[in-house]
Formats: sequence, structure tokens, C-alpha cells
Amino acid sequence: MEHLARSLCEAYTALLCHQSIILAVNSSFVEPLQQYESQLEIIRTSFKMAFGLPSFDRGTFQTSEDDVKDLEALYRNILNLFEDTLLILVSKDLYKLQILKEMTLWMAEDRLHQQERIMVTISRVLRFAARKVREHTSIDVPCLGVLAAELSLLCSHANDAVTQQASLGMYYLLCIAKRQSADFQRDNPTKQHEYGRSSFLTSDSEFQPETLQQDKIKLAQCIGQSLSPSLLTDFMLHLLMKLSTPDRETASKAASVLKPTLKYHARKVTRVCQMVDSVYKQLKENSSDFMRDSLLEVVTLLVQTLPKGVVFQLMDYRVPMDSALTLMWQAVGAQPQVAPQVLKPILLVLKDKPWEAEAAVQGGRCFALDATNMMPLAASQALCVLLPTASYKRTVAQLFPEILMALLFQLLYVSQLRMQPQDKPIYAREALRILLKCSGLQEVDRALNQKYCWSHIYQAYHYHDGVNLMARTLCECNFPQFPETLHHLHKLLVQGPRSSEEHVIIVIFFIKILDKFFKDPLPELFLVLLKNWINDSNPEISKLSLQKITSMAPVVNKIENVCSLLTSILNAFTSKDDTVVVQALLTLRRLVDKLDKATYSSLCPGIASSYFRLMDHSHGNVRSLAVRHLAELLKDMSQHTSTLRHVLGGFAPLILCLEDRDARVVSACRYTLAICDSQLDWSVSNSLKEENYNFELVVLNTCNSLLLSHESCLTYLVCDALRFLGSSQVRLRRASIILLGYLAELGGHLLFRDDIEILIEATERMLQDEDSQVQGLAEITHNILKKIAHRPRSTAIKHAFQRLFKFSYPKEMKLLYNWQGGAQTAL
Repeated sequence: MEHLARSLCEAYTALLCHQSIILAVNSSFVEPLQQYESQLEIIRTSFKMAFGLPSFDRGTFQTSEDDVKDLEALYRNILNLFEDTLLILVSKDLYKLQILKEMTLWMAEDRLHQQERIMVTISRVLRFAARKVREHTSIDVPCLGVLAAELSLLCSHANDAVTQQASLGMYYLLCIAKRQSADFQRDNPTKQHEYGRSSFLTSDSEFQPETLQQDKIKLAQCIGQSLSPSLLTDFMLHLLMKLSTPDRETASKAASVLKPTLKYHARKVTRVCQMVDSVYKQLKENSSDFMRDSLLEVVTLLVQTLPKGVVFQLMDYRVPMDSALTLMWQAVGAQPQVAPQVLKPILLVLKDKPWEAEAAVQGGRCFALDATNMMPLAASQALCVLLPTASYKRTVAQLFPEILMALLFQLLYVSQLRMQPQDKPIYAREALRILLKCSGLQEVDRALNQKYCWSHIYQAYHYHDGVNLMARTLCECNFPQFPETLHHLHKLLVQGPRSSEEHVIIVIFFIKILDKFFKDPLPELFLVLLKNWINDSNPEISKLSLQKITSMAPVVNKIENVCSLLTSILNAFTSKDDTVVVQALLTLRRLVDKLDKATYSSLCPGIASSYFRLMDHSHGNVRSLAVRHLAELLKDMSQHTSTLRHVLGGFAPLILCLEDRDARVVSACRYTLAICDSQLDWSVSNSLKEENYNFELVVLNTCNSLLLSHESCLTYLVCDALRFLGSSQVRLRRASIILLGYLAELGGHLLFRDDIEILIEATERMLQDEDSQVQGLAEITHNILKKIAHRPRSTAIKHAFQRLFKFSYPKEMKLLYNWQGGAQTAL
């Protein structure tokens, strides 16, 4: 009795002292955070004193009634003193309700404390605060979420008295939260519209302490409706951390409240990433089966309402994924209703490239994947988990084209990483194989495996061939997803600009599919794309388009706007890539070979003009093809005299190319001039029969033949010859000077004075050429032109000469230059 009395007196004295210090600090100018921390430390000491006393039981003391009453009064005064201290603090600042949260934690640390009496104190302070908030126009109590989580656990306490007080405290807390939530909505109209009436309790009967005590689902609903999104997130996070507590009973209680809260109110969670990260960290620790199941159920509930937030957080972890992350992805895949919302963010991430970061290793340099850009690889690995899931089968079928192309793009990015092949993370390849298998395309996977596609496709120098092979194999196996794939590819093509390498992959797939499933003339929708690609800035795309158009030669006459298509091909002759020009030449030749003659004839002048322009191309292969294709055109148009007249106007390059340094070009020119003899009744080829023919003699004979039957083309011949004066090939500059000389000598009477002056000026410039032989030839031509310029000329005289010239014969004349060019210098 004496010991108890002494203990009570000491406790009461200490609490009075503590209260004085606390209130003094509360009235001081100490910084708020420091003030709160110092007060909290003193209150914790007071808490241990007040609730660490033995329970007061009247029947245990053998003393007078008055003494017992005095002790009881002292005991109540101690508790009331502690409670009054809290009330004073809360009355000054509602933020100090944070102390109640700390009290619940202290209470859990030592079960010997008088838990019922502690809960009485907490509920009374909360009741006081609930009344106090009515006086405030706005409140901010950030601790309500965590405090609500602790009270929700105590609502299931083994002691009914504690449970009752906890339910009563929860009732008052929700009253405060209701007011704070109303303030939140008033300040955030968009949130008020979003949550509507759900932020308030549905009815008074559901808000009674008895209901909160008895029905966990109703408790979760009331908490979710009352707390603001931020506080509700705190509530859930606190309960989430309780799932990993060693105390199985506490973990079970936390799960029983957290799950229904997530079920009904997950949409209000503001920190999804933090919740997911908390689950991940707990799963990585050694956990029981119950804890693991509860945590994975949390993931399942979160992904049902907030799939995008969950998915992006899971993809933010490093690869390769560990067992904990694999379990979480499996939990995500257990919900078929949100499969589209899960796969679409993954597809969005697969559009990004896994970049490289340069790092120094042992004084050298190596390339490694940057840790901040691993999400595309994580997304590929996630698909390896999700695609085989039975619940995702229907969604995967719907998104097959999108997933297919996204993984192909990702393989492209991986192939571009400067790493050793064995170090490359090739999750995209594995996901691609899984996609084929789970889409009923096992045959395609086996065929590609037999062709060693899978073992090489992630390597840069095999990638395009691998994509080509995959598209061809899909078509050979008549994959049923063709319509959807074609539609998706067309959508990608018309969406807008993409990176050049991605565009090539799309075009490869698109054209291969068209090859398989469209044998007749392509629909205008697709043909427009092919026509546009002919002049694409990427040579690979240009060649693919031209190759596809080549295959349409048998049905070229059924194509609408075929002239427009052929014009686009002619425009490709100006490409800077010689392989594109060669393909354009081959494609054009294949098409005109099957083209209607009337249409062909109307296009011939433009085609021939394009051939002549290519005879000065920098690549010999292009020049020789252009010359040979001109020969084929001359044969095709042998019956169309008017067309040939237009063609012969650009004949100068053909003559000059006999002096080309490339033997293939010279051979093609000789062949074409032989065609001219047979088709136009010329006799030029006689001069070319000898292996070491005389170029100057060939020029003389050709000029005679041209001017005899097509004198009107003289001006065009002169203009083309002038163009070759600037050629990079010295042989062609020499040849053009010789040609100009003979054209002037044989047809000078057909040229105006202005024409002669232009020719004189051009040859004068050549007198300064770096090649001495060019200078000598230019001097001879310059003299010829000066003689012609001094002849009397008039328009009437010129016309008379023109009429007379029609009935004249080829001129016999001595060679002007005695030039030893020809085969011996050209070959």
C-alpha cells in the first residue's frame, strides 16, 4: 500500500512537471518541428508513467475506505492529467493528433500497458477534436490515415473493451476525416466531380461505432469514403507494411481490412508506385505463404483499378527479373478483364530504345546498358510471363499485330547495341517465339528455328534478312492473323513519320504480305503507298517498292493511273543511291515491256530523255544500263516515226559515251548504234565494226545521218554536247568538243547568230582546260565556229537552206581533227 501510494505520488508529481514543460514549450518561439519532437519525447515518458502503473483493484488492499478512495482519486488524477495535457495540445494545434498515432504504436510495443485505459484516452481526445473541427473553416490533419490504420486493427482486438473503445475512436476520427475531405473537395472541384458523394458516409446507420466494430467490409467502405486520397493512401500503405509483421494475427487483421478497402476504393490511391514497391520489397524478404498470398492479392486488387500505374512501376525494376518480380507479374496476369490495359502500356514502352552508356573498365572502354533505360527490356521480359497466361489468350489474339511489330522493333534496337552477341539481352526474341506459340503458329516457330533465324536475328548484319524470312514464313503458313496484321501495318504507314529503320521493317512486312495475298493489280489504297515510296529518302524502301512494282508487270495495263506510276519511277532516276537507280531502270524496263503500245508511245520522249540524262551518271553500271535500255526503246518504237523523232533529239550523249572510260558503256553504245542502223536505215555501225574504230569518223557519219533525216534536232544535240563540256571525264570533254565541231560544220547554216556566239564562248573557256589535248581540240572547234560566224546570215536565207537541205545528200568531207580516239583510248 505504501509502495503504491509512493509510486502514484511520484507519477503525479512527474506528470505535473512534464505538463508544465510541455505547455511552456508550446508557448515558446521554438521552431514547430523541434517543438513537436521535444514534446513527443516528454509525452512518451509520461505515457510510460501513467499507463505503466499496476491496475488499481480496490479488493487487493487491506486498508480503510478513505485511503482507498484517496488512492483511486490520485490514480484518476494521473490519467486525467495525462489526458488534459493531450487535450490542451490538440486544442492549440490539430496537427498534434499525431501523438495519438504514436500512442497506438507504444501500446503495441508493450502489451502490459493498460490498453483499455489507453484507448479510452485516445477516443476521448478524438471526440474532443471532432467537436473542435466544427469551429475551423479548414483543417489539415495528415496523421489521420496512419491513425485510422492502427484503430482498424484494434477494432478486432481480443479484448472487447479495447475493441469498443477503438470503434468509438474510429467513429470520431471519421467525423474529422469527413470534414477534412469536404475541405479537399471544395478546394479541388475536379476531385469533387470525380468522387462525388462517395467521399461522404452513405448513411448515419453505417457510421455507428457498433457497425464499425462488427463488419470489416463496412468499416473499409466507411474509411474509404471518408478519407481523402492522400490519407487513404497512407492508411493502405500502413496496413500493407503490417502484412509482413511476424505476428500472424496482426497480419491477418491487416489483410482483412486492406483487401476490401482496395476492392472498393483503389481508384483513390495516389501513390501506386509506392504501394507496388512496398509489396516488392516485402516479397524479396523471406516470407510465409500467407504473407506472400496476401501481398500478391494486393497486386491483383491494385491492377484491377490502376493497371497503368502498376505496370509502369513493375517495368521500372532492373532486369533480369527476380522471383519476387515474376510472382508479381503472374499476379497481374491473373486478371483477364484488365489484360488490354496491361498490355498497352507495355507496348508503349516497347517503342523506346534501350540506350547505351559508356563506362571505363580497367583502363579500357566497354558499352553497357544504362540502368535508367532498362524499361524496354523489362517490358519484353514481362511479355514472356504474360503471353502464355491462359487468361490473356483472347487479348493477345486481338493485339497480335501490335505485339508482333513492337517486338520486332525492340529486336532492331537490341541488334544496334554495341555489345558482344552473347551479352545481349534478347528477351524480345523469346517473347516473339512465345507470341507465335500461344497464337497457334507453332509451325512458323519451328520453321524459323530450322532456318536458324532465331539464332541470328538479333545480330545487326542478319536482322533485315531475319525479318524478311519471318514475313515470308508467316505467309507460307497462311497465318490467320493476316487481315488484322495488314490493317495494322497500313495504319502504321499512314500514321506519320517514324524512324528510318522502323519504317524499313514495316515496309518489308507490308510488301511481303502483299506478295502472298494479292496477285491481281493492287487496290489503289496500297498502290499509292508503293508509288510514294519509290522516291523515299531511304534507299532500302525505294528498292523494296520498286521490286514489288516490278512483280506487277503482267497486269500493268490494268493499273489505273499507270502513267503517274511510271513518272514516279522516272523520278527515281535522280536518286543519289546508284542501286536505287539500277532497280528503277530494271523496273521500268519490265513494265514497259508489257505496256500498251499507245500508252508506251506517249511516254517514250520522257523515258528516252531520262535515259540520256543517265548517260552522264557517275556509276558505269547505270550508264551502260541506260544505253542498253535506250536500244530496247528504239526497237519497241520502230513503227512510230514521230516518237523516234523526239527521241533522236537527245542523241548526243549516246555518241559521246563511245569515249567513256568504262568498257561496259562503250559496248552498250556500239550495240545501240547498231540498233539505230537497223531501225533507222543508218550506216553508222559500219564505222564500228573494227575493234579499233575511229571515233571521229563515227561522229561524222552519225551527224550526217541525224541531220539528213532529223535536222530539227540540231539545237538539242548542240545543247547536250555543251553539257558534257563540264564532265569529270576528260575523254568525254574531248569527245564533246569534237561533236560540237562536226555539228557546226555540217549544220552551221541551221544555227542562228546567237547560237554561234554561245558556242564560241563555250569553246573559249575550254582553251583553258587542264588537259592539253582538250585545249588543242577546242582551238580547232573555235576556229570552225569563227568561220561560220563570218558568213552572211538571215532568217530568209536560213529557211531556204533548210528547205534545200531536205533534198541533199550526206556531205563527203575530210576529218577535221585527225583525232586518234576510239576503242584504243576508251577501253
